[in-house]
Amino acid sequence: MIAACLPRLPWGLGLAGLIPFLALAAASWLAPAAWQVATIPAFLTYSAVILSFLGGVQWGVAMSLESQDSDGFRARLALSMAPSLIAWPALLLHPVIGAWVLIAGFLLIRLHECGEASRELLPGWYQSLRTLLTVVVVACHGLVIWRLAVG
Repeated sequence: MIAACLPRLPWGLGLAGLIPFLALAAASWLAPAAWQVATIPAFLTYSAVILSFLGGVQWGVAMSLESQDSDGFRARLALSMAPSLIAWPALLLHPVIGAWVLIAGFLLIRLHECGEASRELLPGWYQSLRTLLTVVVVACHGLVIWRLAVG
């Protein structure tokens, strides 16, 4: 089981971070109509914040695990800015398009984390946790997009 190989604190914090995604995606379908209007912007804003946080993780990896004069250091620092530069404009777009842009951001950062350079620097438990979290986050975005599509 995935949970058995993860340190408890990251596992608990990772799951806690899913609560707003799950609650807001569910509320976009189940809440009274007047509340549903607020759930979509809240969902997208939380998503943008978390995507930006993932860029911060890459900044931290560069600062602590990469040699400061290496190409990897410079590349990872530059990459660490990409999630914020994807997330913020996504909030300015139509909600459906913004949700798709955020999905792309989550998948792109996950692809980077799965790359050889990241696999060498990031612990295995982080890889497992991030895969699970990304799957749930993308699924929640799918539910919100579906909700927006059916009106």
